[in-house]
Amino acid sequence: MSLDELRAQCLNCKKCGLCETRTNVVFGTGNPASKVLFIGEGPGENEDLKGEPFVGRGGMLLDKMLAVVDLSRDKNIYIANMVKCRPPKNRDTEETEVAACRPWLEEQIRLIDPKIIVCLGRVSAIRFIDPNFKVTKEHGQFIEKDGRLVMGTFHPAAILRNPNQKPAAMEDFFALQEKIKEICPETYAE
Repeated sequence: MSLDELRAQCLNCKKCGLCETRTNVVFGTGNPASKVLFIGEGPGENEDLKGEPFVGRGGMLLDKMLAVVDLSRDKNIYIANMVKCRPPKNRDTEETEVAACRPWLEEQIRLIDPKIIVCLGRVSAIRFIDPNFKVTKEHGQFIEKDGRLVMGTFHPAAILRNPNQKPAAMEDFFALQEKIKEICPETYAE
C-alpha cells in the first residue's frame, strides 16, 4: 500500500465519534520520503478547515522554527497527528479516539519509515513515548524506540502561550539538526 492509498482510506474513516463533527480529515503533509516525522496531538479549528496539520498561528511558528534548522514540510520532513479529526472545541483527545486512530499513524510510520520522530507537545509525547513523559523536564532527549530515535519537545501553541519556552524549544531543534546530520544526513541533501 502507498501513502496515497492509505490517505484515501483514512479520508473515509468512521472508527470513532470524531468523524461526526469534522470538516476534513487531517491526514498529514510533507515529503513522504522524509527520514524525519513530526507528530502532533490532533487538528485544531484551522487544520480542520484546511485539511492540513499545523496551519494556524502555531503552524506558522513551527514553520519559522523549522526554517532556522533548514527543515521544511515542503522539502524534507513529514508532519502528522495522533488523531486525524478535530476534537470538538479543541478538547484533549480521548483514549478511545487515539486508539481508534492509532492504526492510521502506525501505517504512516511504516510507509514513511522515518529514522527520527519528534513529538510536538506533551499529549503527543505521553501517548507516543511514555505515559509519564514530562515535556518541561525531558524535552530534547532522544530515546530509541522500535529502531527509531524519538524526541519530545514543546508544542508550538504552548510556546505562543508561554514564550519563555521558545529558547528551550529552539535548543531542541538545534539538537535535532545535529542528530539528523549524524544519522540521516541525506535530509539536508539538495
